[in-house]
Amino acid sequence: MALSANTLLERNRLFRGLSAATIAQIATLSARRIYAEGSVIFSQGDPGDALYGVVTGKVRISASAADGKEMFLNIMEPGDTFGEIALLDGNPRTATASATAPSELLVISREPFLGLLQREPTLSVHLLQLLCQRIRWTSGLAEDSALLALPARLARRLLSLGKLHGHQILNGVHLVISQEDIARFLGISRQVVNQYLQVWKANGWVEIGRGKMTILDAQALQRTAESSDQR
Repeated sequence: MALSANTLLERNRLFRGLSAATIAQIATLSARRIYAEGSVIFSQGDPGDALYGVVTGKVRISASAADGKEMFLNIMEPGDTFGEIALLDGNPRTATASATAPSELLVISREPFLGLLQREPTLSVHLLQLLCQRIRWTSGLAEDSALLALPARLARRLLSLGKLHGHQILNGVHLVISQEDIARFLGISRQVVNQYLQVWKANGWVEIGRGKMTILDAQALQRTAESSDQR
């Protein structure tokens, strides 16, 4: 069942804890848009003119280098919001958002939202907290890329994806994701991802299939993720 605007805003960490009256004000600023699978919601370099919330479906956030190489940054599912940094500073988008499934999004435009922000200082505090969390997350990605060996980076990413987007089943955590997508998350080749996954499959840590996988031994992956081996 699709989330109402109020419910989506109440559940999201950006707005959680605000008064019902403030939530209602934010909800009145929103509109709903439908995107078909494969649709581009906004592209890297587009004006930062709106905040988005996922009502139904799934959205992939990615960035591209000058040479055309694409790296996946995040997956947004119902209850998640994205686009808040460009919404606040008005600068061009630093990433591309595309629907990987038929999606309904809540859209809040920049100008009316900034007007509400000036009237609601508690909302400003929430935004500062979120931006700090995003900075820490981005810093963590950069640190992992600079300091960790590939097995540790891959294990960390799998565990993170499992926690955020996996589904608990009898023998582990099931993820609907391709090896190509995992490779793009890490900025490496699919062949390298497959090399490690095949070893982990033989060890009984994961089970892999076409466009999906199951984490069978999260503790083994955690030990690999915590490895102190440098590059």
